[in-house]
Amino acid sequence: MAKTIIELPQVGESVTEGVISKWLVQPGAKVRKYDPLVEVMTDKVNMEVPSPFTGTFIRALAAEGDTVPMGQAIAEMDVEVLEAAPKAEAPRAAAPASASSFEFVDSVRSVGPTGSGEGGQGRPDALQDAANAAKTTGPVGGGEPVRLSPLVKRLVEQHGVDASLLLGTGVGGRITKEDVLAFVESGSARPAASPELAETVAEPAGNVMALTPLRKIIAAHMERSAREIPAAWSMFEVDVTGLVAYRAAQRDAFARDAGVPLTYLPFAAYAVAQALMANPLLNGRWAETGIALNDHVNLGIAVSTEAGLMVPVIHNAERLGVRDLALRAHALIEAARNGKLTLDGVQGGTFTLNNTGALGSVVSAPIINHPQAAIVTTEAIIKRPVVVEGDQIAVRSMMNLCMTFDHRVCDGAEAGKFLADIRARLEAISEGSSLL
Repeated sequence: MAKTIIELPQVGESVTEGVISKWLVQPGAKVRKYDPLVEVMTDKVNMEVPSPFTGTFIRALAAEGDTVPMGQAIAEMDVEVLEAAPKAEAPRAAAPASASSFEFVDSVRSVGPTGSGEGGQGRPDALQDAANAAKTTGPVGGGEPVRLSPLVKRLVEQHGVDASLLLGTGVGGRITKEDVLAFVESGSARPAASPELAETVAEPAGNVMALTPLRKIIAAHMERSAREIPAAWSMFEVDVTGLVAYRAAQRDAFARDAGVPLTYLPFAAYAVAQALMANPLLNGRWAETGIALNDHVNLGIAVSTEAGLMVPVIHNAERLGVRDLALRAHALIEAARNGKLTLDGVQGGTFTLNNTGALGSVVSAPIINHPQAAIVTTEAIIKRPVVVEGDQIAVRSMMNLCMTFDHRVCDGAEAGKFLADIRARLEAISEGSSLL
C-alpha cells in the first residue's frame, strides 16, 4: 500500500472551485477504483467524484460545507501498490503521492441540480492548509482536541460556543456547520458581545436558516456579477397577439405529435437566438484585452427547481427551429428538475433567457450571468387596451421584454437595437405562420 493524496480534479475550464456537499465513504472503508468518494457542488453541476484508485480511505482533508479550489487536496488514501501514482526518482520520504489528474469527466455523474445562472465562487482560503484542514480549539475533557474546519471554527468563535459541548455528526465525528447552528438555535449558546455593546445589542428574532451549498454558490456568483459588471437596464413592450393565436391553433397537434407541451419559451428562444446572430456584441463578453465574440449561440435557460435556480444550456441554438428548441428546452428543464443534468448540459453558455412571466412577473431587472454580456426576461402576457393604427383602441396581448446588459460591452443604442430585433421577430408571428 502507498499513502496517496486525492485532489479535487478539474472538470472544465470555467469551473475553478467546488463545495464539499457530502462524503460518501468513512475512514477505514475499502474503496474500489471509480467508486464514488464525495459529492461536490460547483456553479455548473452537482456531481460525484470517483476514486482514481483501489485502496483504503484514510481520512477526509476537507469538511462538508468547505469551498475547495480545483486541484486542492481533499482526501488521503492507502492505495494498492500496483495502482499507486508513479514515484519520482528521488521522492521525499514524508511526502505522499498525489492524484490530481485522472480520467474524471467521463465518469462524472450528475446527482442533483446546481449552477446558476443567476452559481459560484466562495472562500479562496477555505483550505489554506488542506493537509491539515482541521483546526484545534483545545482538549475535550482532557482527551483529544476538537477538530474544526476553518468555517466551523469561525462559527464557533462568532457564537461563543464551547466546542467541547458539541456532538459531531460529520465524517469521523467531525463537527459540521449544521452541528454548530443547531446548538445555537437550541438556546444553549449565545453570541458574545463586547461590554460596551452588551446593553444595546438586541436578541435576534426568529430562526436562522442554514445556507445550502447551492445557495452559497448562487450568492457568491451574484455578488461577483454585481461587483464586476457595470449593468444597465432596458425594457420594450411587445404585441404578441399573433403569437398567442398561433400557439393556440398549434398547441394540441404539437403536443400529440412531439410528445411535449408547446409553451411560449421556444418562440422566445428562437427570436433571441436569431437576434443574437444579427447583434453579435450581445453574444460576447468583456475581456481585458477586448470584447470576446462567440461564433455560436449557446442559450442558457433559467430554470427554477426545488434546490434553487439552474441554467441548462441549449448549444448552437441559432441552428434550431422552434420545434427543435421546444424539444431541447423540455428535455433540459426536466433534467434540471429531476437532478439529471450532465456537465455538458450546463457548460458553455453565451447568453441567458429567463421566462419570469411564468411566475406572474410583468417587469424584472435580472442580474447578468457572469461573464456574459446580457440577460433577457420575457414577462407575463397581459391583455390590455392599446392604441393601434388609425388611433383606434383595441384589446391586445402585450408582453414586456426586459434586459440587463454590460455597459462595457455595448451602449444603449446597441442594446435597444437588439431588443427591437427580438420584438420585430415576435410580432411577425401570426396565426398563418409556418414555424413548426
